[in-house]
Amino acid sequence: MNSIKHIDNALKELDDEVQKILLNWDIPLNEKDNLMLPILQQKKVLSQTLEDLTYLKNNPPKPNQPCGISKYRED
Repeated sequence: MNSIKHIDNALKELDDEVQKILLNWDIPLNEKDNLMLPILQQKKVLSQTLEDLTYLKNNPPKPNQPCGISKYRED
């Protein structure tokens, strides 16, 4: 699935952005928090989407059946 590859790439890019922020000593800690919060929120959404797509790829729904993804999720 191409979407899984794209999400993996996006997650790696977000990790790189977080590392750049963490390693930049010129940015005060509270500003680092403000910069990283939206990145980490995006990362959480992309991680959940990746888990869902991987689950659906490995457990495709039967025709005319709900996908059952809500049963798979723990949250």
